[in-house]
Amino acid sequence: MSHSFPSNSSPSGLDSSEPVRTGKVYLVGAGSGDPGLLTLRGLELLKSADLVLYDGLVNPHLLDHTSAETERTARTTRDGTRLLDQAQINERLIAAAKEGKRVVRLKGGDPLVFGRGAEEAAALRAAGIPFEIVPGVTAAVAAAAYAGISLTHREISSCVAFITGHEHPDKPESALNYDELARFPGTLVFYMGLHRLSEITATLVQHGMDCSTPVAVISRGTRPSQQTVIGDLRSIAGRVSSAKLVPPSLIIVGQCISLRDSIAWFEQRPLFGLRLGIPRAPSQQHSLLNRIYELGAEPLFMPVIEILPPESWEQVDAALDRLSTFDWLVLTSSNGTESLFSRLWQRGADARALGSVKIAAIGPGTAASLEPFGLRADLIPGTYRAEGLADVLAPHVRGKRILWARADRGRDVLPHELRKAGAELEEVVVYRNEDLSDWSSEILLSLERDELDWIPLSSPSIARGVARLLPDSIKQKLGQSRLKFATISPVTSATAREAGLPVSAEAATHTWEGLLQAIGDAHNALL
Repeated sequence: MSHSFPSNSSPSGLDSSEPVRTGKVYLVGAGSGDPGLLTLRGLELLKSADLVLYDGLVNPHLLDHTSAETERTARTTRDGTRLLDQAQINERLIAAAKEGKRVVRLKGGDPLVFGRGAEEAAALRAAGIPFEIVPGVTAAVAAAAYAGISLTHREISSCVAFITGHEHPDKPESALNYDELARFPGTLVFYMGLHRLSEITATLVQHGMDCSTPVAVISRGTRPSQQTVIGDLRSIAGRVSSAKLVPPSLIIVGQCISLRDSIAWFEQRPLFGLRLGIPRAPSQQHSLLNRIYELGAEPLFMPVIEILPPESWEQVDAALDRLSTFDWLVLTSSNGTESLFSRLWQRGADARALGSVKIAAIGPGTAASLEPFGLRADLIPGTYRAEGLADVLAPHVRGKRILWARADRGRDVLPHELRKAGAELEEVVVYRNEDLSDWSSEILLSLERDELDWIPLSSPSIARGVARLLPDSIKQKLGQSRLKFATISPVTSATAREAGLPVSAEAATHTWEGLLQAIGDAHNALL
């Protein structure tokens, strides 16, 4: 990820004498925390961007939707990130647009609600740069909804005010009229005011607001780490201090908070508040991301392998040329499905090349990976492992020609059992698993700080990979730390234990969904 400013040289491959067409800047609201709150227009622009400049409060998982160059524009130092002031950010936007780039300025919440979007738009207009403003779900609306607080209600509050809790430091005096705020007949929402909570509540009481008025403070709203503290104007500062809430946060003042007990929902999710280390290859992360957020957990992807194409497509291509001559196609992973049929498409063919070939999938996840190609599995075993697939296939394969699209490594149970059953089996490697040599500093820091609750292990090779990359200092603390391991099957459990990883939960159904269910059951049993 680059954090450097562009040079004045012309883009590679262009004649420097030719004028460069001016690009365009899109000021896009990313929503608040939960990546699912991005708008469809924002998603569309991320996919077509040349450069994305994103704020520190933007969920980095949103960057999975773009292949553009990305730069973080931080106003506070964090992990060595370069500090940029607003003028520098404006200059960066202008310079990139003058190079002809489509620039997405991705901002937390909404660009025009305490987001400095107006300042950036004014700078762009002054420089003659075309721009578009794409609204986002602002923090007050999002965090309140996720905390079960209705900012308005026809029987309680007919208006709401958004207020900054952190005014511009160069202002000679506050622009806030606390006499008016104390008499406001609705809900008050203070942004960025956590460090001034005592002062804000005391000033409201001083100007006549009833000291028993309900107050809620929401920290890290819409994220799995969300915390909500409830009190009144007298007690809230002490309660927030005891709870050790951290920014970003919102302060909500008003009678609507009384509805929280009846409409709170986000904090009731089965994995709410858990942080999961997901040892999944980068190409496999997106499909799992949404499900983990849906369950209320926060994922930290910590891949141990990378999925790569085979060293040569020669063997695969030869099999594809004869695809319709097989009786069965056996698929044991979604990676195998995608790699095989993507290669078929690249060679100018499609699913019609199967002819009457039947398809066996090792489980529902692999079967689901057929859907984008317009295909259904003819056979799925009741037990989602190689032994189960071999058992149900064996009666159908004597004298039959079988094509198995597989990885470059794995267990030999399936080919052994199918050949024993009389099948004529041909194996083709359609993808490779390459071990990664280390984890990023972010992953290692989370482990050292004991910030992970669970690491789900989805195969024996993943279990061995985690054990290989897990620092010795962490291994020595297993059992005393919060970190636990869950496995997808008995075979994976045995491998994990052999590698020195204690197993605290095992999936009853050998799928990712079953694995997440096992974590939820084990977590609830400890409550």
